[in-house]
Amino acid sequence: MKNQAYRMTMLYDFYGEVLTDRQKEFYDLYYNEDLSLGEIAENYNITRQGVRDVIVRAAGILEGLEEKTGLIRRYQENRAVMNEMQKEIDTLLDLAQRHYEDPELENLVMRLQDGLDRLQREDSYGV
Repeated sequence: MKNQAYRMTMLYDFYGEVLTDRQKEFYDLYYNEDLSLGEIAENYNITRQGVRDVIVRAAGILEGLEEKTGLIRRYQENRAVMNEMQKEIDTLLDLAQRHYEDPELENLVMRLQDGLDRLQREDSYGV
């Protein structure tokens, strides 16, 4: 369930702006604020089924956008690659400092680190 909630939050963060105000509100209350269908229905004086219909439709729209664009999948793939790059940069820097004491090599590793840091800042969550 935790993974499902995380996925639904990611979908909302990436694509939520395409939803209607009502869809945004109900979706956010249900997935992000953890309100039940009954609680939302009571607050808006509609049926549980009405709330469910809005949320299911919104989720379908968001899932459809992800299927077409793959932005979340690519985001997650990029994050995994950047994490691996960070490990390799750390290893290179450690080797450069312990074994070679080569300022040129250390400078090159630091430039790689700076580039990766820029990519990670640009690739911030929530598009």
